[in-house]
Amino acid sequence: MKSPHIVLIDDDLDLSRALAQSLELEGFEVRTFSRGAQALERLSRDDYAVVLTDYLMPGLDGLDVLERVQAIDSVLPVVVMTGHGDVPMAVKCMRLGAHDFIEKPCAVEQLVRTLNNAVERRRLVLENRVLRSELTDNRGLQSRLVGQHPSMDELRHRIQVAAEAQIDCLIVGETGTGKEVVARALHDEGPRASGPFIAINCSAIPTDMIESELFGHVAGAFTGAQGAREGRLAHAAGGTVFLDELESMNLDVQSKLLRAIENRTIEPLGSNQSIQLDVCFVAAIKSTPDADPGLNLRSDLYYRLNVVQLPLLPLRERISDVPALFYHLAREARGKYRREIPELSPALEQQLMAYGWPGNVRELRNLAERFVLGLWHGFATPTVDGQQPLADQVAAFEASVIRAALIGNAGQMKATYEALGLSRKGLYDKLQRHGIDGSKLTHE
Repeated sequence: MKSPHIVLIDDDLDLSRALAQSLELEGFEVRTFSRGAQALERLSRDDYAVVLTDYLMPGLDGLDVLERVQAIDSVLPVVVMTGHGDVPMAVKCMRLGAHDFIEKPCAVEQLVRTLNNAVERRRLVLENRVLRSELTDNRGLQSRLVGQHPSMDELRHRIQVAAEAQIDCLIVGETGTGKEVVARALHDEGPRASGPFIAINCSAIPTDMIESELFGHVAGAFTGAQGAREGRLAHAAGGTVFLDELESMNLDVQSKLLRAIENRTIEPLGSNQSIQLDVCFVAAIKSTPDADPGLNLRSDLYYRLNVVQLPLLPLRERISDVPALFYHLAREARGKYRREIPELSPALEQQLMAYGWPGNVRELRNLAERFVLGLWHGFATPTVDGQQPLADQVAAFEASVIRAALIGNAGQMKATYEALGLSRKGLYDKLQRHGIDGSKLTHE
């Protein structure tokens, strides 16, 4: 945001000049006008300004200026000053929306306090407008799912197609990659946006309760079932069901869920009556059966949900998106904590891109919040998980050093392996082992 300025309107040129000099010595930027009409031509709704106007002037007087400023922006502060003040005049100005009313002559200290208060009020108004604007702009997929990596372009395209067609989808990604964000985007971008979005964390529901949670039950269906209860699937009618961590669900329950998805009907526990389902199913898993043969997921359920697969790359594999995503998350934190975003130095940005991000976007969000709160100033030591085996910690540190060297050498392989004291083959072996794409670690 630009520096604030004072719009000073007074037809007494000598007094205006002297007052402007006094305010400039106090650190204000002052723009002087001898007529109200001249000043009003230069004002806009987006000005980071405070109007300081005399009351008695030829042409437009102070009240006229006040009314016309309010027509431009009803919350742009106006301070009215006069050498002929009285109580009724002051009351009238304040009722019409003046920020303050000051009698001349007044001490510079008093005027400075009044103007500082008005400037702070104006700053908050403009910041709130920016935040509201950003919230409005962030409804699109481009802003919700930040990133220019080719995988993100493909992800946004698949979401748009799947959402409009109301197709069941399977989201695949590591912990913290934003699977629920994608699920909500699928819901919001399609015809079901006005319906409910029911998120079910399959790992958080006890095994002996999950059937009742999903399908509901009738009174007396089991011990303690004193009344009937509608299941979450039925409750989602007209909307979307998001099944997070599907692989943590008991295989027997997976079988019943498969039947519900195929037939779009359920039977509450203890009932013989079928209930029709009008829902779209979105499920999330950490890996696929091909990549993890031991995955606790029925193959028939996997193939039934895998109509459209939405793979989410871990952050380390789209490292070029980290700075833009970090700024996006910092803007969200600014709105949450009412703090300005500190300046991100090139050195800190390089650290962001050199880090491996085992916690993915969730970890980046936490760091962005600490940064906005003034609690993060860079990685003081290699940021590895002390609970990991030593070999994993060493590997994570080696990967971070290689990424930093690649960034520092603008992705040039020869300069990088020479700086690290490696052979060309040695560097390429390590890049393959750590899954690092050197072509993406460049200064852009």
